Amino acid sequence: MFTQLVDPLHNLFLTWVAALIPVALLLLLLAVFRLSAWLATLIGSIVTLLLAVAAWQMPIGSGLKAYLYGSATGIQNVDWITLWGVVLFNTLVVTGAFERFRLWLSHQGTQDIRVQTILYAWAFGALLEGLVGFGYPWAVVAPILISLGVPDLDALRVAAIANNAPVSYGALGAPIIALAAVTSLPLLSLSSSIGHIVAVLALLPPWVLIYLVSGKRGLRDGWPLAIVGSLGYIAGQFPVSVYLGPYLPDVVGSLVCFAALLLLLRVWRPKTMLSFGGAPVIANPEAVRPTFTLTELAWAWMPFIVLIVVVVLWTGPWSALPKLSIFSMKVSAVSGITPATPVNAVFTFSPLVAGTAICVSWIIVALILRVSRAQLADVARRTWHQMWGAFLVGIFIFGLAYVYNYSGMAGSLAFAFSKIGWAFLLIAPVLGWIGVALSGSNTSTNAMFGSFQNIVGKLLGFPALLLPSLNSVGAEIGKPVAPQTASVGVSTTRFVRNEGAVIRYNMGWTFALLVYLIAIGVLFYFVFPGTVMLKPP
Repeated sequence: MFTQLVDPLHNLFLTWVAALIPVALLLLLLAVFRLSAWLATLIGSIVTLLLAVAAWQMPIGSGLKAYLYGSATGIQNVDWITLWGVVLFNTLVVTGAFERFRLWLSHQGTQDIRVQTILYAWAFGALLEGLVGFGYPWAVVAPILISLGVPDLDALRVAAIANNAPVSYGALGAPIIALAAVTSLPLLSLSSSIGHIVAVLALLPPWVLIYLVSGKRGLRDGWPLAIVGSLGYIAGQFPVSVYLGPYLPDVVGSLVCFAALLLLLRVWRPKTMLSFGGAPVIANPEAVRPTFTLTELAWAWMPFIVLIVVVVLWTGPWSALPKLSIFSMKVSAVSGITPATPVNAVFTFSPLVAGTAICVSWIIVALILRVSRAQLADVARRTWHQMWGAFLVGIFIFGLAYVYNYSGMAGSLAFAFSKIGWAFLLIAPVLGWIGVALSGSNTSTNAMFGSFQNIVGKLLGFPALLLPSLNSVGAEIGKPVAPQTASVGVSTTRFVRNEGAVIRYNMGWTFALLVYLIAIGVLFYFVFPGTVMLKPP
């Protein structure tokens, strides 16, 4: 069995530099040469394989097996979920069901920009992130805010900052599923650990959003919106992430947030309605607001209710369906850091994973909506156009990550970084931030850095779940400055192909939220370490 080399170049600094080559190459290809993510990850895969064989002396045969097993895991555990999530979303768009829900939502708010921002950017954005991700919350929310009088750049920044907290659970939990795959940590344990951190993180963004659209004046009498908005999302996100897993925290969190905000607006409204910038709004009492019958309301909510019911019943701790496996393939190596613990590259074929549950949800929704053949064809065309590149990224990035871990490159990098000591706690979220800036994807970031963070945590004696969780949430913070995400997010605004202006505009608040996350990481390490420890089975 292949034994990993910790310092193949016999100089720890040179080994550290060599282990960073795949990461630096992805940065160069994505940020400088602006290659598509699928092509950048393909080139990165080839370079990683060559480097692993040449420097880390990985056997070619077992290395190719590790790559194939990783690619197959990416297809089953990530691509299969995101595919059906996008199919479901496109079905709602094509049939008009999504527009009915959006119209119902738009009639619940007042003319106050703070109410509209928390409803649309925060709650509605979380729902879109939970279903689809990939920058779609920006693309949908920003035009709504622009139509309400928010300048384009500000609308994109608000949509991006609102999108921070939900990203780890985006696309029906795909990032955390990826993290569990590369670290071999229990999925529910990771979901719970990240859920605790996200619950604290989510306390801040609604206050920032209200400030961004209305300034200090807006905060003085709009603070109940920030409190109810943050706590409403957390009330749905937290228990689902802790007890049910990573598939639905965003969806349930957003729906509970809607309910909490609408109840608040029945008993409380801001004394003065404000427009963007904090200027007062003169209400129009003669404006006619359409009403919705109970039947229309039920149809608007039906797809989300079906999704929640099916996925909860299918994937909850009580269900054996996701655990059903047909066969498993594995290639192992002896760890150079912990020889008693083998490093495994494993693919287990489980046909009833969460993606299949979402497929069944879509079938039920499509039957209820009576989708026509023409509409199905339209859904297929939209999905292919949107997903073929992302599908390839899922294949290549997981193959790259499996080879990176199996060859010992991740172990060498972790060994070098462990020399920093406990101060690495301050760096872990930053690496997640950098990772998403490279790939534009929390899922890819977790696949690339998850095992590395896990090994550093073991070497330093940190709680097992802390560093991988901070990696995932750090990637949330980096989303507003990720070129790949921004390119999708600006697609419905006048900033198409001018993502740089948007990224520069978002940068300051992203740094502020990153500092906040680092403080949260320190808090959990010193005060609440039990919440990020791996519990015995």
